[in-house]
Amino acid sequence: MFKKVKEKLLFGLAPLAAFGVIRLLSWSIRAEVVGEGELHSLWKKGDRVILAFWHDQLLLMAPGYRGPGSKILISPSKDGELIARTMAYFGQGAVRGSSSRGGRSAFRHLLALGKEPIDLVITPDGPKGPRHEVKEGVVQLARLTGRPVVPMAFAASRGHRFASWDRFLLPYPFACGVYAFGPPLEFQKGEDAGAFRHRLQQAMDENDLRARTRLESRGVSAV
Repeated sequence: MFKKVKEKLLFGLAPLAAFGVIRLLSWSIRAEVVGEGELHSLWKKGDRVILAFWHDQLLLMAPGYRGPGSKILISPSKDGELIARTMAYFGQGAVRGSSSRGGRSAFRHLLALGKEPIDLVITPDGPKGPRHEVKEGVVQLARLTGRPVVPMAFAASRGHRFASWDRFLLPYPFACGVYAFGPPLEFQKGEDAGAFRHRLQQAMDENDLRARTRLESRGVSAV
């Protein structure tokens, strides 16, 4: 009985508290946005994309998204439930699944959503790594939906890196930050999946470096 009450309080209050903390943190950070022009051009034409960012950077990604609406692939774990409920306060939906639990069902759901006017969001190295390594799921999602993948990255000048598999980033208040968007990357007709995966890996790495380099051009280094 106590356990159920505890869980109810946790899932009821923690997401709202997390939303408030993330919102306040994002307001305090002096963030710059680079490379968003091509993405806005796609949105203006009515096109929708697959946004991809590394798992360690997910905390402040919702405030950095200024699109028409999205569905985010989130783990079916309890932590994932908290994240999904928090994202709901930002107006973003969730598709629950991972490579180890509910993956096929979640992937089918994403494919169906690929026909709707919303963006799809995925962390290509989640939920358990290897860190900053593109997995097969986003490759097949791009191939089957025909949507371009747009790399997204966030870099901060001050923050804490947790001792987790992804070295999760908690930016500190009043840090300098940069959101970077890479050029849209499309799966070409007849292209080998491995070749696209290699291109996407390179694009993700380059965009991550773009965010860090831009931050360093302001006289501060990225954590």
